[in-house]
Amino acid sequence: MGKNQSFHLRLAHKMILLIGLLIIVVFCIMGVFVYSFFSDALERQVGQNALNVSKTVANMPQIVQAFEEEDPASIIQPLVTSIRDETGAEFVVVGNRDEIRYSHPNPERIGEQMIGSDNERALQHGEAYVSSEEGTLGLSIRGKSPVLSEDGEIIGVVSVGFLMENVNQIIAQYSKELWYVLAGLAALGFIGAVIIAYHIKRILFGLEPSEIAQLFLQKETILQSTYEGIIAMDQQGQATLVNKAAKDMLTNGKNDDYPDEFYIKKLLPEQMLKNVLSNGKSTFNNEIEMEQSTLVLNIVPIFQDQKPFGAVASFHNKSEIEYLTEELSRTKQYTDTLRAQTHEFSNKLLTISGLLQMNQVKKAIEYIQEETNVQQQRIHFLIKHVSDPMIAGLLLGKYNQANELKVSMHIDPDSHLTTPLSPKQKNVLFTVLGNLIENAFEAVKQEHSAGGGKVHIHFTDIGEDIIFEVEDNGPGIPAQIGGVIFEKGFTTKTGENRGVGLALSKQAVHDIGGSIYIEQGELDGACFVLTLPKS
Repeated sequence: MGKNQSFHLRLAHKMILLIGLLIIVVFCIMGVFVYSFFSDALERQVGQNALNVSKTVANMPQIVQAFEEEDPASIIQPLVTSIRDETGAEFVVVGNRDEIRYSHPNPERIGEQMIGSDNERALQHGEAYVSSEEGTLGLSIRGKSPVLSEDGEIIGVVSVGFLMENVNQIIAQYSKELWYVLAGLAALGFIGAVIIAYHIKRILFGLEPSEIAQLFLQKETILQSTYEGIIAMDQQGQATLVNKAAKDMLTNGKNDDYPDEFYIKKLLPEQMLKNVLSNGKSTFNNEIEMEQSTLVLNIVPIFQDQKPFGAVASFHNKSEIEYLTEELSRTKQYTDTLRAQTHEFSNKLLTISGLLQMNQVKKAIEYIQEETNVQQQRIHFLIKHVSDPMIAGLLLGKYNQANELKVSMHIDPDSHLTTPLSPKQKNVLFTVLGNLIENAFEAVKQEHSAGGGKVHIHFTDIGEDIIFEVEDNGPGIPAQIGGVIFEKGFTTKTGENRGVGLALSKQAVHDIGGSIYIEQGELDGACFVLTLPKS
């Protein structure tokens, strides 16, 4: 079992792994590039800021004039200290042509030689530039600008620096956020890879490539070995597959390698094929007369995105199924029984749905409290007015079904059923009542397909009988068929497997001494009245 499961998920795992690795590699490369680009950009920006500050200081008239004083440091040091505080620079050092400091963050170093060999371009050539050099405070990015006298003579140099350690801290802080973002994007990409992989798996019906190839071979083998003729075609009516049985039946065993279009033209009436391909409606049990046989033809459209894009025609000799007729007739009585059970089973499922909503534990209670006031009133009404939980559950389930069908279902507020029901009464009541309400839903949907359908229910156990009335505003029951409406097989509805519910209901009610009949209602539709004796 484990081996099969691993094989089943192998394609999805491969896709997840490959897409995930691709995403991780791409984001790692992008992260390294962005980190490098950001680091260089920040260093350039810091260097440019240092250069701008150094130019500003070098061009200050107070600084230039201070060089002519006996003690330039006494004037320059206070000026550059305030500038350093405002700009956030690590140091602003002013030195003379001999590189003797007139200012320094550490006043004790004023008068000492400036450290570093990067002052030559400013002092010798009068250039303003950015450099990186180790100083007394550590490795720093420096902006260097010459100090010029009023005559344009180089008299000193200004060095403004930001410690590389601080710059690296800023880079580290932002790079950490960058990697967090990239990691989050990579995680989202990995989740996307999982979704894509399993989406493709769903499209492929959970099959592996090798399984698809195997199924293709199996399909070909099955199609070619079956005794029923099969022809598949596309939206344009061109044959895409013709099996061996189809060729044999259409050529009487003289398969001379005709083109596939030959078999379609010989088998399918053109108008029938157009109707199936354009309308998407299946057609069954069409008898096609051939030279030596009669074929029974079925055509079923193939849908994609709820639109027909091809069809499959299957056919067989009529003589092959004639011998089955007698055998099938013997099972007819079992079919009728199964139809009745199917009807009853549907009603029981709806009853169970209602009971589950009413008998849930704490979560159900919390859910009920969150329901709308109308839903709460319905539940409270049923609990208060219907003593049997099975019947209350059925009515609540029908309420939910009515909501799904957009049918207005209303229970008379004066209704009540407090009489204890025997198991047989209970079974008959929820079977028959469920069938009557179901019929009412179908009737109003047929008459009011755009909405506006109404179903009213009233019940009472006052007196010696239990009485239920189910009324609707559907097309009603014509008077001429009122006497046969409860006969098995009779129905006013279209489709197969009809004419069972009312016949089953009448028989079940009759077995316990009750009755069911039709009377004139107030909604101009059908009004069924069900009576059951209390004992």
